[in-house]
Amino acid sequence: MHVPDGFINAPVSAAAGVVAAGAVAVSLRGARRELDERTAPLAGLVAAFIFAVQMLNFPVAAGTSGHLLGGALAAILVGPYTGVLCVSVVLLMQGVLFADGGLTALGVNITDMAITTTVVAYLVFRGLVKVLPRSRRSITVASFVAAVLSVPAAAVVFTLIYAIGGTTDVSIGKVATAMIGVHVLIGIGEAAITALTVGAVVAVRPDLVYGARGLTQPLKLKIAGELVDAPAAAPAPVAARSHRKIWITGLVTSLVLAGFVSFYASASPDGLEKVAHDKGIDSKAKEHASADSPLADYGVKDITDARISGGLAGIIGVGVTVVAGSGIFWALRRRRTSDAASTEVHATESV
Repeated sequence: MHVPDGFINAPVSAAAGVVAAGAVAVSLRGARRELDERTAPLAGLVAAFIFAVQMLNFPVAAGTSGHLLGGALAAILVGPYTGVLCVSVVLLMQGVLFADGGLTALGVNITDMAITTTVVAYLVFRGLVKVLPRSRRSITVASFVAAVLSVPAAAVVFTLIYAIGGTTDVSIGKVATAMIGVHVLIGIGEAAITALTVGAVVAVRPDLVYGARGLTQPLKLKIAGELVDAPAAAPAPVAARSHRKIWITGLVTSLVLAGFVSFYASASPDGLEKVAHDKGIDSKAKEHASADSPLADYGVKDITDARISGGLAGIIGVGVTVVAGSGIFWALRRRRTSDAASTEVHATESV
């Protein structure tokens, strides 16, 4: 659903950029609270994994494909604020290096694909977790439903943005019907990927899943004929459990998906591309400013073998994304630690 340059006029694109910048600023502050010993080492990896899986377009209808948006997955694994930043890092890397999603439309894409999907998915997820039994299966079910709904929500937001700032005279009703219809189907694929990934991590390391915290049921004791909560045991130190194994597994999986499996992805246009072509939305689309990039269109320039070119581009993309994401989240984590230390010093001095 990457919006290219020319679909949305300049004033609305600028307004979306302001909204996106504000949301990213809020997310930077919120992520400092979310990034602890568990989420901080994994946030950059989540961004890289989303980048890799977005290369795997899957068929959803005749001549149409879809791909992961990733907002639901990121929000559930590392938290909603950090999730917005994860998807935003992916969109920035794709726009600058791979000419995927217009640079003037970056604010539109972040608003639609990062903010909308993450917020909708996390609200749905938290609502379901509160009413479902506290179990690992409930986390997986809630992940599936949240992801399903996040994708058509993004399609609705795009339609609203296009209704305000679209550059072509196209019936908004027809655009809405086509966009929502195809993205409901794409949402099913998104939900399957999200539920499988969250379920796999929860099965191995539930302590690393932000949305699964507090999953353990309190132990009950029967005293004088009544069930009461047993005293909670002292929690084991979070840092005592190494993240290395799951981090390496996630990185290798991302490299394999982007470097090898992506070659077999569907070549059909994705939902937005198909609707734009069928309805004439793309009549004023502009060439990407990075169209001459060495990695444009997910291929390495001057390498004629499509398999090698695409695989190298995918591997480079995963590497750049994990480095950029990890750097940002490490800095935020360090800032949180510095702030906590400063607060403690001030509290001691005041005493």
